[in-house]
Amino acid sequence: MNETFPRPDSGCLRAALLRRVAQIGFAAALVALPLAGFAPAAHAERADRDKPLNIEADNMTYDDLKQKNIFIGHVVATKGTIVIKADRVEVTQDPQGYQYATGTSTGKDLSYFRQKRDGLDEYIEGNAVRIDYDGKQDLTTLTNRAVVRRLQGLTKIQDEVRGSVITYDGQKDFYTATAGKDVAGPGNPTGRVRAMLAPRNGGAAPLTGASATLAPSNTIQGTPQQ
Repeated sequence: MNETFPRPDSGCLRAALLRRVAQIGFAAALVALPLAGFAPAAHAERADRDKPLNIEADNMTYDDLKQKNIFIGHVVATKGTIVIKADRVEVTQDPQGYQYATGTSTGKDLSYFRQKRDGLDEYIEGNAVRIDYDGKQDLTTLTNRAVVRRLQGLTKIQDEVRGSVITYDGQKDFYTATAGKDVAGPGNPTGRVRAMLAPRNGGAAPLTGASATLAPSNTIQGTPQQ
Protein backbone atom coordinates (compact mmCIF):
# COMPACT_ATOMS: atom_id res chain seq x y z
CA MET A 1 0.00 0.00 0.00
CA ASN A 2 1.37 3.42 -0.97
CA GLU A 3 1.19 6.13 1.69
CA THR A 4 1.58 9.88 1.16
CA PHE A 5 3.44 12.04 3.68
CA PRO A 6 4.20 15.77 3.79
CA ARG A 7 7.74 17.00 3.19
CA PRO A 8 10.02 16.76 6.28
CA ASP A 9 10.25 20.57 6.61
CA SER A 10 6.45 20.98 6.71
CA GLY A 11 4.92 22.42 9.89
CA CYS A 12 2.19 19.77 9.86
CA LEU A 13 4.61 16.82 9.83
CA ARG A 14 4.25 15.96 13.53
CA ALA A 15 0.47 15.97 13.49
CA ALA A 16 0.35 13.96 10.26
CA LEU A 17 2.79 11.38 11.60
CA LEU A 18 0.76 10.93 14.78
CA ARG A 19 -2.36 10.39 12.70
CA ARG A 20 -0.60 7.76 10.59
CA VAL A 21 0.75 6.02 13.69
CA ALA A 22 -2.82 5.63 14.84
CA GLN A 23 -3.95 4.39 11.45
CA ILE A 24 -1.18 2.03 10.34
CA GLY A 25 0.98 1.42 13.42
CA PHE A 26 4.33 2.84 14.47
CA ALA A 27 6.50 0.44 12.49
CA ALA A 28 4.92 1.31 9.14
CA ALA A 29 5.18 5.05 9.79
CA LEU A 30 8.84 4.68 10.74
CA VAL A 31 9.63 2.96 7.44
CA ALA A 32 7.70 5.38 5.22
CA LEU A 33 8.96 8.66 6.67
CA PRO A 34 12.66 8.46 5.68
CA LEU A 35 11.83 7.46 2.11
CA ALA A 36 9.44 10.39 1.77
CA GLY A 37 12.10 12.65 3.24
CA PHE A 38 14.54 11.85 0.45
CA ALA A 39 12.23 13.21 -2.28
CA PRO A 40 13.35 16.80 -3.10
CA ALA A 41 11.25 19.61 -4.59
CA ALA A 42 13.20 20.75 -7.65
CA HIS A 43 13.21 18.90 -10.96
CA ALA A 44 16.07 17.53 -13.01
CA GLU A 45 17.59 19.94 -15.53
CA ARG A 46 14.70 20.56 -17.95
CA ALA A 47 16.85 21.38 -20.99
CA ASP A 48 18.70 18.04 -21.00
CA ARG A 49 16.25 16.18 -23.23
CA ASP A 50 16.78 18.72 -26.06
CA LYS A 51 20.59 18.49 -25.98
CA PRO A 52 22.57 16.24 -28.35
CA LEU A 53 23.96 12.94 -27.09
CA ASN A 54 27.77 12.84 -27.28
CA ILE A 55 29.67 9.59 -26.71
CA GLU A 56 33.33 8.63 -26.46
CA ALA A 57 34.48 4.99 -26.43
CA ASP A 58 37.26 2.65 -27.53
CA ASN A 59 35.04 0.96 -30.13
CA MET A 60 31.63 1.41 -31.77
CA THR A 61 29.41 -0.89 -33.81
CA TYR A 62 26.08 -0.16 -35.46
CA ASP A 63 23.28 -2.71 -35.82
CA ASP A 64 21.16 -1.43 -38.72
CA LEU A 65 18.51 -4.13 -38.26
CA LYS A 66 17.86 -3.13 -34.64
CA GLN A 67 18.74 0.54 -35.17
CA LYS A 68 21.16 0.31 -32.27
CA ASN A 69 24.58 1.85 -31.61
CA ILE A 70 26.87 -0.17 -29.33
CA PHE A 71 29.84 1.53 -27.66
CA ILE A 72 32.45 -0.55 -25.83
CA GLY A 73 35.42 0.35 -23.67
CA HIS A 74 35.69 3.27 -21.21
CA VAL A 75 32.44 4.75 -22.51
CA VAL A 76 31.50 8.30 -21.54
CA ALA A 77 28.09 9.55 -22.71
CA THR A 78 26.94 13.13 -22.11
CA LYS A 79 23.60 14.80 -22.86
CA GLY A 80 23.41 18.29 -21.39
CA THR A 81 24.14 17.85 -17.68
CA ILE A 82 23.58 14.08 -17.89
CA VAL A 83 26.71 11.92 -17.69
CA ILE A 84 26.80 8.12 -18.03
CA LYS A 85 30.03 6.14 -17.70
CA ALA A 86 30.18 2.40 -18.26
CA ASP A 87 32.11 -0.44 -19.90
CA ARG A 88 29.39 -0.79 -22.55
CA VAL A 89 26.60 1.56 -23.62
CA GLU A 90 23.81 0.71 -26.08
CA VAL A 91 21.88 3.60 -27.61
CA THR A 92 18.59 3.50 -29.52
CA GLN A 93 16.23 6.20 -30.77
CA ASP A 94 12.49 5.97 -31.40
CA PRO A 95 10.69 7.50 -34.42
CA GLN A 96 9.82 10.59 -32.36
CA GLY A 97 13.52 11.26 -31.74
CA TYR A 98 13.65 10.25 -28.06
CA GLN A 99 16.90 8.57 -27.08
CA TYR A 100 17.44 5.60 -24.78
CA ALA A 101 20.73 4.43 -23.32
CA THR A 102 21.73 1.33 -21.35
CA GLY A 103 25.09 1.30 -19.61
CA THR A 104 26.55 -1.89 -18.13
CA SER A 105 29.78 -2.78 -16.39
CA THR A 106 31.24 -6.23 -15.88
CA GLY A 107 34.30 -5.51 -13.71
CA LYS A 108 34.66 -4.25 -10.16
CA ASP A 109 33.89 -0.66 -11.24
CA LEU A 110 30.15 0.07 -11.39
CA SER A 111 28.42 2.12 -14.06
CA TYR A 112 27.95 5.80 -13.16
CA PHE A 113 25.17 8.35 -13.66
CA ARG A 114 24.91 12.07 -12.86
CA GLN A 115 22.35 14.80 -13.63
CA LYS A 116 22.01 18.40 -12.43
CA ARG A 117 18.85 19.53 -10.64
CA ASP A 118 17.05 22.38 -12.37
CA GLY A 119 17.83 25.84 -10.96
CA LEU A 120 19.99 24.55 -8.08
CA ASP A 121 23.68 23.91 -7.46
CA GLU A 122 22.79 20.29 -6.71
CA TYR A 123 23.28 17.04 -8.58
CA ILE A 124 21.84 13.54 -8.47
CA GLU A 125 24.47 10.86 -9.02
CA GLY A 126 24.48 7.11 -8.70
CA ASN A 127 26.24 3.83 -9.36
CA ALA A 128 24.99 0.38 -10.31
CA VAL A 129 25.94 -2.59 -12.47
CA ARG A 130 23.32 -1.51 -15.01
CA ILE A 131 21.91 1.95 -15.70
CA ASP A 132 18.97 2.54 -18.06
CA TYR A 133 18.10 6.07 -19.21
CA ASP A 134 14.70 6.70 -20.82
CA GLY A 135 14.88 10.05 -22.62
CA LYS A 136 11.15 10.20 -23.31
CA GLN A 137 10.11 9.90 -19.65
CA ASP A 138 13.33 11.35 -18.20
CA LEU A 139 13.50 8.18 -16.11
CA THR A 140 16.72 6.57 -14.89
CA THR A 141 16.76 3.03 -13.49
CA LEU A 142 19.79 1.75 -11.59
CA THR A 143 19.87 -2.04 -11.19
CA ASN A 144 22.06 -4.34 -9.09
CA ARG A 145 24.09 -2.86 -6.18
CA ALA A 146 22.46 0.52 -6.76
CA VAL A 147 23.26 3.67 -4.80
CA VAL A 148 21.90 7.18 -5.42
CA ARG A 149 23.21 10.36 -3.80
CA ARG A 150 22.05 13.98 -3.71
CA LEU A 151 25.06 16.29 -3.87
CA GLN A 152 25.47 19.92 -2.94
CA GLY A 153 27.78 21.17 -5.64
CA LEU A 154 29.70 18.22 -7.03
CA THR A 155 31.26 16.90 -3.83
CA LYS A 156 29.17 17.29 -0.66
CA ILE A 157 26.82 14.36 -0.06
CA GLN A 158 23.46 15.42 1.37
CA ASP A 159 21.39 12.22 1.05
CA GLU A 160 22.19 8.66 0.07
CA VAL A 161 19.99 5.63 -0.67
CA ARG A 162 21.15 2.05 -1.34
CA GLY A 163 19.09 -0.76 -2.77
CA SER A 164 18.89 -3.48 -5.38
CA VAL A 165 16.92 -1.33 -7.86
CA ILE A 166 16.49 2.45 -7.63
CA THR A 167 14.47 4.53 -10.09
CA TYR A 168 14.80 8.30 -10.43
CA ASP A 169 12.00 10.19 -12.17
CA GLY A 170 13.60 13.41 -13.39
CA GLN A 171 10.27 15.03 -14.31
CA LYS A 172 8.76 14.61 -10.85
CA ASP A 173 12.05 14.31 -8.91
CA PHE A 174 10.75 11.16 -7.28
CA TYR A 175 12.61 8.07 -6.10
CA THR A 176 11.71 4.45 -5.53
CA ALA A 177 14.04 1.82 -4.09
CA THR A 178 13.64 -1.94 -3.64
CA ALA A 179 15.58 -4.46 -1.58
CA GLY A 180 17.52 -7.43 -2.93
CA LYS A 181 20.13 -10.05 -2.13
CA ASP A 182 22.75 -8.23 -4.22
CA VAL A 183 23.03 -5.52 -1.52
CA ALA A 184 23.16 -7.95 1.40
CA GLY A 185 26.20 -7.80 3.65
CA PRO A 186 27.43 -8.31 7.24
CA GLY A 187 25.45 -5.32 8.52
CA ASN A 188 22.47 -5.95 6.24
CA PRO A 189 22.06 -9.72 5.78
CA THR A 190 18.65 -9.54 4.09
CA GLY A 191 19.59 -6.78 1.63
CA ARG A 192 17.10 -4.18 2.86
CA VAL A 193 16.95 -0.65 1.45
CA ARG A 194 19.12 1.71 3.50
CA ALA A 195 19.04 5.51 3.53
CA MET A 196 21.08 8.33 5.07
CA LEU A 197 19.16 11.62 5.17
CA ALA A 198 21.00 14.78 6.21
CA PRO A 199 19.14 17.53 8.08
CA ARG A 200 18.23 20.31 5.68
CA ASN A 201 20.11 22.80 7.89
CA GLY A 202 23.12 20.60 8.56
CA GLY A 203 25.79 18.47 6.96
CA ALA A 204 25.74 14.86 5.99
CA ALA A 205 26.89 11.99 8.17
CA PRO A 206 28.38 8.71 6.93
CA LEU A 207 26.11 5.71 6.38
CA THR A 208 27.32 3.36 9.13
CA GLY A 209 25.97 0.83 11.59
CA ALA A 210 23.70 -2.17 11.31
CA SER A 211 20.21 -1.86 9.91
CA ALA A 212 17.40 -1.38 12.39
CA THR A 213 15.12 -4.29 13.17
CA LEU A 214 11.48 -3.32 12.60
CA ALA A 215 8.44 -5.39 13.50
CA PRO A 216 4.70 -4.72 13.64
CA SER A 217 3.59 -3.39 17.03
CA ASN A 218 1.25 -5.51 19.16
CA THR A 219 0.86 -2.84 21.85
CA ILE A 220 0.34 0.48 20.08
CA GLN A 221 -3.22 0.60 18.90
CA GLY A 222 -5.52 3.38 17.82
CA THR A 223 -8.42 4.35 15.63
CA PRO A 224 -8.20 6.68 12.64
CA GLN A 225 -8.79 10.34 13.47
CA GLN A 226 -11.12 12.40 11.38
